[in-house]
Amino acid sequence: QVQLVESGGGLVQAGGSLRLSCAASGRTFSKYGMGWFRQAPGKEREFVAALGWSGGSTFHANSVKGRFTISRDNAKNTLYLQMNSLKPEDTAVYYCAAKRWANSGSDYYPDGMDYWGHGTLVTVSS
Repeated sequence: QVQLVESGGGLVQAGGSLRLSCAASGRTFSKYGMGWFRQAPGKEREFVAALGWSGGSTFHANSVKGRFTISRDNAKNTLYLQMNSLKPEDTAVYYCAAKRWANSGSDYYPDGMDYWGHGTLVTVSS
């Protein structure tokens, strides 16, 4: 069982930055591939970024590539998402998710994750 708690969301102006964190419980955090997803009002949940359980592979959606960076600290059981050059279209609830042994980009899709956090709201004003 893995419990995930996101933090770091808030209101920011376009062009600004935020850093999201996802604190995970459990001693097996290092065995899980971790991902960030987001859901804007009236839209489906979509993939943002992911990092394999081994830590060597990262994947970013085209819409955030070059602006967002995912990372993890297994010693702290924490996942991060550094978001720079934010745009109004980045406004959404951001969710952290975990999938055991996930290491390939194709492993990360909303219906395929094992555990989810409750989300943190990011609002980007124009």
